[in-house]
Amino acid sequence: MRINKLLSNYGYCSRKEANVWIESNRIHVNGSPAFPGQWVEEEDDILLDGEKLKKKEKIYIAFHKPPGIICTRDESVEENIISFLHLPFYIFPVGRLDKESEGLILLTNDGDWANEILSSENNHEKEYLVTVDRPFKEQFLQDLSSGVDIRIGQTRPCTVEKVSEDTFRIILTQGLNRQIRRMTRALGYDVTALKRRRILNITWEGLSSGQWRHLLEDEKSTLRMVLKE
Repeated sequence: MRINKLLSNYGYCSRKEANVWIESNRIHVNGSPAFPGQWVEEEDDILLDGEKLKKKEKIYIAFHKPPGIICTRDESVEENIISFLHLPFYIFPVGRLDKESEGLILLTNDGDWANEILSSENNHEKEYLVTVDRPFKEQFLQDLSSGVDIRIGQTRPCTVEKVSEDTFRIILTQGLNRQIRRMTRALGYDVTALKRRRILNITWEGLSSGQWRHLLEDEKSTLRMVLKE
């Protein structure tokens, strides 16, 4: 496999970050400096800062992101998710949740697992609780559920349920940029609060804003089965 993929699979860094390490001569393969895109085998003698690479334990985390936190590993960005969590191991966010929103986001050091989830993003459910700037009528919910033209595309039909006069629950199987905010704005409303409650079978239950937890074994097993469907 490529050296970048191996470093990601082993839980050290992202494939993009691997290039920075390689260009800094931190990686050596069989006694020679590595180069970006180099093909390697697990049996090769691969060193990081002079120490042999070892597979790190796979980490899978559910995090209740507060509003204001940005889903990026770039620590030059203020209020980035990695600096907020300040954990002693390498992880990265799987997908995104915009800065103003809060709720569930998954993080991991398993690049293949993350890619499986992201490649399935437009096929599996994500559930949100949304509050808008004024009370709405039933027609608003019907329009949301039928699909909305948001200029960057027509949204798919989805499940929408009223919670209160200005709040609804929505389940999407689509991942367009800022989709819910664009949908409500197209219908004449503005979102005042957006909270993601669920991704596939993983929920935010038991997590207060800013808290995280490791995924349970049964959650990981169920998720793997869902991703294979």
